[in-house]
Amino acid sequence: MRTGPRLIGAVRGRPVGDTWEIGRLMVAPDMAGQGLGRRLLEQIERAAPRTISRFELFTGARSVRNLDLYRRAGYEVVDTTSPTGHISGAVTLRKPVVR
Repeated sequence: MRTGPRLIGAVRGRPVGDTWEIGRLMVAPDMAGQGLGRRLLEQIERAAPRTISRFELFTGARSVRNLDLYRRAGYEVVDTTSPTGHISGAVTLRKPVVR
């Protein structure tokens, strides 16, 4: 979603085997705290194909606000070493798909 030249919020998902890999969730700083991140996450989870059995995403290890958002949405930290080549200092979070 865009308004003028400024990015308000963005997220994407892609299937990787039976996992719906969610790209980094981005929300403009002045939109933080207004529920936009939660709504974007819910939307991308709804877009997952029926064959997906889990969601996975990553965020910065020091991104307290993001970690809180993901934990409230049911995600758990599963890796703090970022072996998949995501950005340095990232943590991987995962949650099973409940249908």
